[in-house]
Amino acid sequence: MNMHVAETTSTTTEVFPTYHAEELTRGGIQARILLNGQIYSLRITRAGKLILTK
Repeated sequence: MNMHVAETTSTTTEVFPTYHAEELTRGGIQARILLNGQIYSLRITRAGKLILTK
C-alpha cells in the first residue's frame, strides 16, 4: 500500500505597524519612546543603523 501525504504550510501573514525612523526623529537623529513609564532612546547612527537604549 502506497500512502501519499500532502504537506501543508501555514501562510498566515501578520501585519505590524511600520514607521519610518526619519519620521519618528522628525528629521533628526534621535527620538524618545515611552513604554510602561520607562523612556527609551532611539538613535540613527552615521552608518544608518538604529540603536535603542534605555
